[in-house]
Amino acid sequence: MEAIRKIIENGEAVLGLEFGSTRIKAVLIDKDHNPVASGDHSWENTLLDGIWTYSMEEVWTGLRECYSALKKDVFEKYGVVPKTFAAIGFSAMMHGYLAFDKEENLLVPFRTWRNTITQEAAAKLSEALQFNIPQRWSIAHVYQAMLNREPHVKDVEHVYTLAGYIHYKMTGKRVVGVGEASGMFPIDPETGDYDSRMAEIFDRMAAEAGYPYHLRALFPEVLPAGAEAGFLTEEGARLMDPEGDLQAGIPLCPPEGDAGTGMAATNSVRVRTGNVSAGTSVFSMIVLEKPMKSYYEEIDIVTTPDGMPVAMVHCNNCTSDLNAWVQIFKENLELMGVQVNMDELYEKLYTNALQGDPDCGGVMAYNYVSGEAITRIAEGRPMIVRTQDAKFDLANLMRANLYSAFATLKLGNDILAREEQVQVDALYGHGGIFRTRGVAQQFLADALHAPVSVMETAGEGGPWGMALLASYMVNRKEGENLADFLSDRVFKGSAGSTLEPDEAGMRGFDAFAAKYRAGLAAERAAVETL
Repeated sequence: MEAIRKIIENGEAVLGLEFGSTRIKAVLIDKDHNPVASGDHSWENTLLDGIWTYSMEEVWTGLRECYSALKKDVFEKYGVVPKTFAAIGFSAMMHGYLAFDKEENLLVPFRTWRNTITQEAAAKLSEALQFNIPQRWSIAHVYQAMLNREPHVKDVEHVYTLAGYIHYKMTGKRVVGVGEASGMFPIDPETGDYDSRMAEIFDRMAAEAGYPYHLRALFPEVLPAGAEAGFLTEEGARLMDPEGDLQAGIPLCPPEGDAGTGMAATNSVRVRTGNVSAGTSVFSMIVLEKPMKSYYEEIDIVTTPDGMPVAMVHCNNCTSDLNAWVQIFKENLELMGVQVNMDELYEKLYTNALQGDPDCGGVMAYNYVSGEAITRIAEGRPMIVRTQDAKFDLANLMRANLYSAFATLKLGNDILAREEQVQVDALYGHGGIFRTRGVAQQFLADALHAPVSVMETAGEGGPWGMALLASYMVNRKEGENLADFLSDRVFKGSAGSTLEPDEAGMRGFDAFAAKYRAGLAAERAAVETL
């Protein structure tokens, strides 16, 4: 405790912060990359005029509350108020659209990754670039606004992601990490920058739409992991810490998206490694050993934080409806006069799901709180459906909800395995759904037909991964790449568990997935009629 206190007091600790979908979290790490303090702040997106958004006021309030909670945790544990750090890194939900004019006025409310309102633009861009452009990518939002002839477009000067904008306000630098940039526009793996040929095509498409904009002027500069990305300004310090304790001048690493921090947090930046990040959304990332033969609407090509190409399957929905069901059981218990410990409730419900039938006994769950591009569902209508002879009990209900969290992810990964013969040597899971040992981890292994490992640090997730990227910037040795830094200096000797796919479980999940795909017609009907 005394050693950690001195590290913090001397400004040698490293801070990572991530703006997730439902929580803003800060993690402080020591010289051995161990988490030593944390703070968080809960928030939730708002559906405003049909757009999923967060207000900028919520962003800055959330940052202040999160950092204040971290300060409190540090003081209670170590009796010291942090004033400076060796480095800071910011991360946030990838993609989306934050458009500003030349006076830095926000022109329209923040359009998050969750929106499925850019289908026309995504399709036209994908065709023109011969590269899959998902609806949530920043460039799809830019081009859709042009196609819609939205009044604000003529005034757009800069477009940011959330992480990129926060970093800009902290440092005055318009930069993003290459992994974050790869969710804005395609990256050329040879240069580690926006693909020049595709950028020229977009510039022509913009001009044809009546907007003589240039992609490189609109979007931030791209930086690889390890690059210096500016220093905390006095304005940035006060945005984080209005109490005035935090000092300016701290170096910041390139801001990254939650996909990049997930790869860092799971030591999955090498070729043929992968990870699954499960939260409000769920996505898998597999680092490719060779280029894909074709492009698929269900699969995004992004990069690691150091620029290696990655096949990403992203699904908008994962734990939101699952959490809603757990909340229903909490209310039921409280109605009966039982005091509820939520961690214990999750553990018992998840563990009991292992007793369910491998195919969920005829119980089917669709967890679509929002739309889902992979399955061409425009809006969300969460549903539980069952046959009249289904074995409808608590174990199968919870198992179906847990299966549903990974079902759409499986549909995308089946394409990678079937069409591209993509192989993975190590797959790591992280996120709160894996906190109950051996349940979601086993179901994911059965779904993807691959061994799944969960490290003891998996619960720390993205903010810890962001802190690791910040540490890499200030602590890497000459010529040391990110993969070696993580393997040799962060994860060496790390404890964790690995579960192999179970034969009965694989057959059961495959049967569930076949019915899930066939039943999507019912989900579409619900969208149309409810």
